[in-house]
Amino acid sequence: MTLSVLETAASDASAHTLEAVQAAVSVIRARCTTAPEVAIILGSGLGGLAREIDVHKSISYADIPGFPLSTVESHAGKLLIGTLGGKTVAAMQGRFHRYEGYTLQQVTFPVRVLHALGAGTLVISNACGGMNPLWAAGDIMLIADHINFLGDSPLIGSNDDRLGVRFPDMSAPYSEELRALTRSVATRQQTTLREGVYVAVAGPNLETRGEYRMLRRLGADVVGMSTVPEATVGVHAGMRVLGLSIITDLCLPDALEPALLETILATAGRAEPKLTALVVGVLERL
Repeated sequence: MTLSVLETAASDASAHTLEAVQAAVSVIRARCTTAPEVAIILGSGLGGLAREIDVHKSISYADIPGFPLSTVESHAGKLLIGTLGGKTVAAMQGRFHRYEGYTLQQVTFPVRVLHALGAGTLVISNACGGMNPLWAAGDIMLIADHINFLGDSPLIGSNDDRLGVRFPDMSAPYSEELRALTRSVATRQQTTLREGVYVAVAGPNLETRGEYRMLRRLGADVVGMSTVPEATVGVHAGMRVLGLSIITDLCLPDALEPALLETILATAGRAEPKLTALVVGVLERL
């Protein structure tokens, strides 16, 4: 029997239960008893940050119940548990996207698990396209707010009240305390730090000139295909969320050039040391 769209969404959402989360936690804790204070999601081209982690244990996503598998180039598909900046961390070396065919419930299930492992802070990084004409490729943007253009929410479906309230407030999804700390660290490190609004779209195609104009007029500074679902579930779980973007290409409608994945990953790679230093600096001062 074919399920309707709503029935499928409800079925997927049922995986966001305390029992499902605990099943995944049990497998991870059987391999590593370290309880992370901070969860980190590494975006496209940003997996190199993992090299700075003193890794206690590396676990393949394939071995964790409920975790999807990464299908995107540059996403290693491993959960790394260790220390970084003097804090115990659990880092996702690779994330999931709606365009891979996963539901947003599947995309965000790891956030539930990382929170249950002990992480009260969630650091999300991504590579994105820049629409603010005053910024440049290679700049780092601190996410102040976001716009959800995915046409879906990871909270649709049944709600397990043990994991979060039915209607979470999203007036300030990105912690002002963490943003202030990040600005302070960037000043100390003499790193140029932009701050603005991230808009999430479904992808995997990049946007047209008309779409870039529309998104810019709606108030977005950068555009990407991730982050918003994870941030939403992080807020739902009661975590403090910090979002950081590397602008890998310029999306200016009147001067638009074709974007190549190789160029995007290369730009992310060149900017990654700045992002790494920034994240480490923030963790050291938490």
